[in-house]
Amino acid sequence: MQYVDQIGRTVTLEKIPRKIISLVPSQTELLYYLGLNEEVVGITKFCIHPESWHQSKKQIGGTKQLNLDTIRMLSPDLVIANKEENDRHQVEELSKEFPVWVSDVNTLQDAYDMILAVGILVHKKPEALTLVHEIRQRFQELITHRSPITSAYLIWRSPWMTVGGDTFIHDMMACAGFSNVFSHQKRYPVIEADELRQLPLDLLMLSSEPYPFNKKHLNELQSILPDKKLLLVDGEMFSWYGSRLLFAPAYFKQLQQQVLSLKHAAGK
Repeated sequence: MQYVDQIGRTVTLEKIPRKIISLVPSQTELLYYLGLNEEVVGITKFCIHPESWHQSKKQIGGTKQLNLDTIRMLSPDLVIANKEENDRHQVEELSKEFPVWVSDVNTLQDAYDMILAVGILVHKKPEALTLVHEIRQRFQELITHRSPITSAYLIWRSPWMTVGGDTFIHDMMACAGFSNVFSHQKRYPVIEADELRQLPLDLLMLSSEPYPFNKKHLNELQSILPDKKLLLVDGEMFSWYGSRLLFAPAYFKQLQQQVLSLKHAAGK
């Protein structure tokens, strides 16, 4: 059977995949959700969900530093990768030896398409269709503010880095009712604290990943930006595009309530 991945490559599978390697944390969790406990033989060290797989499955390096020899030893009949999260040269090298299906997820719709495509690949189409339907319904039930909350979202420190308008995180911000002040930029621009100081921001979000922002960093930035509202946010809810999307709408609703509480407190 032949399948077309999300970057337009044709991938040929001679049989139903029985030895799958996942190179992306959110897609690993998706495979677990689809019930492929026996079929998945290798994951990255960053594939922390589910914890049972993180502890028991063979780890094949990091997302951008794969151990190709370990992958070869496992002899997979399907490798599932991602255009952004994996190194292109390593993916191309693996493609010479194994079927490699590559996702490219920049919007929520792309995530729906990926979930269904992976479900078809691994012969779990009914489960994938049900999952997409449930995620879509939960997002449709998410009520956002009539006036989007003007926001910025930090993913890195030293240098400060944010997200542009062509990213999955940007699309999730929009779904959650947050207007990205850096939507005019592409991918992950480097910014200066002065830039943040001058922008009309309702909220500055500090993500838990890829940089693990915590309370210390929030206090540091708050001293630099005393007039801005800052919140630590769960990066998985904004950037994981597999089955974790089930939980994102409820999290975004809670986040909206936190922002309203901050505004109310500031108005006193």
